[in-house]
Amino acid sequence: MNKQQNNTKLNKIKQYIVGIIIIIITICFFYNIYRLVIQPTQSFVIEKGKIYKEEPGVGYIIRNESVIRGENYKNGIVQIKAEGEKVAKGDPIFRYYSNNESDLVKKIEELDNEIQDAMLEQSNFFSSDIKALDKQINQILEKLNKTNNKNLIEEYKKDINNFITKKAKIAGELSPAGSYVKKLIEKRSSYESQLNSGSEHIVSEQSGVVSYRVDGLESILTPDSFNTLTADYLNKLSLKTGQIIPTSNESGKIVDNFECYIATALKTDKAKEAKINDKLILRLSNLLEIEAKIEYIVKESEDSVLIIFKVNKGVEELISFRKISFDIIWWSYEGLKIPNTAIIEEDEISYIIRNRAGYTDKIAVKILKQNEDYAIIDNYSTLELQKMGYSPEEIKGMKKITLYDEIILNSKQ
Repeated sequence: MNKQQNNTKLNKIKQYIVGIIIIIITICFFYNIYRLVIQPTQSFVIEKGKIYKEEPGVGYIIRNESVIRGENYKNGIVQIKAEGEKVAKGDPIFRYYSNNESDLVKKIEELDNEIQDAMLEQSNFFSSDIKALDKQINQILEKLNKTNNKNLIEEYKKDINNFITKKAKIAGELSPAGSYVKKLIEKRSSYESQLNSGSEHIVSEQSGVVSYRVDGLESILTPDSFNTLTADYLNKLSLKTGQIIPTSNESGKIVDNFECYIATALKTDKAKEAKINDKLILRLSNLLEIEAKIEYIVKESEDSVLIIFKVNKGVEELISFRKISFDIIWWSYEGLKIPNTAIIEEDEISYIIRNRAGYTDKIAVKILKQNEDYAIIDNYSTLELQKMGYSPEEIKGMKKITLYDEIILNSKQ
């Protein structure tokens, strides 16, 4: 009887223990479901990457540039060297129309139309060069139909006239002697010779890059004006960011294509800590990254500094602009990249939680560089761990982080 009672009692205890185990498993199951639904675990795979410390800026372009204007500037320009073309000292740049050539210009325009019509009737003129020019003309016509910008319209019209002139010259070479097209082109050449003989030619007085985009600030925003510039003065110029300087029909200029400067007012702590000769990277709106050096700094107030960067690459990309938006990359760092949300700070040591096949390890990592969102990390060396107070046994048992490890984000240990 006692034995039977003991067995019954033992069975009840076993049932009680099993019941407790079932309850614990159930609680754990529903808790994990809760965590997955309400607080899902996020993970991140470690890869090599780069982080930046950067900020946006708006800058004013300062250049060494010399404006060239002749006596007959009101007559209009005929470009000899194209926008952005490099020239040496003494090279012809452009010429002005002579005072009595308005009738000749009109006659040339009329001849261009006649030549164009005559060429359409001649199938033997459809060389690859002419087809390429026709394609370029059609592309410009499409742009012309989509804009109301007066400056762009004038630019497109000039481009079309230049292409038509090139077509006429090609057609003249292909035309048989005595043909109608040949006679028209010869007549046009005669008018053009009369224009050239009576016009004022302008040559370059120095080497550099030709530009016809003249805005009147060439003698104001110069490298010699740094000590007179302020953020307030630059703002009062009322320039639009990213606006292309319109082409002048009166003058041209030679631009130093080896270097230029960008002045910007900044209010961040990083800008206030900057020093002359610091090197960094500027990212332009076309995503081109160029090296820069801080040439000049002036503290305007407790909250603002005016910084002037010197650049000697990508200068020709900036010739068409006076005011631009760009990114200032104060520093960049490359290595094992992780989100800051994966980092746990305990006793002034940084840890991450690695997950391998469901097993987690807490690993101490060294923060090499960090910005607002990401960090570049590495493992501590044995010597570093010894200096931190870890014993040889502890160091021996420590795990190390590697490329493509999966780590847990937003974890609390």
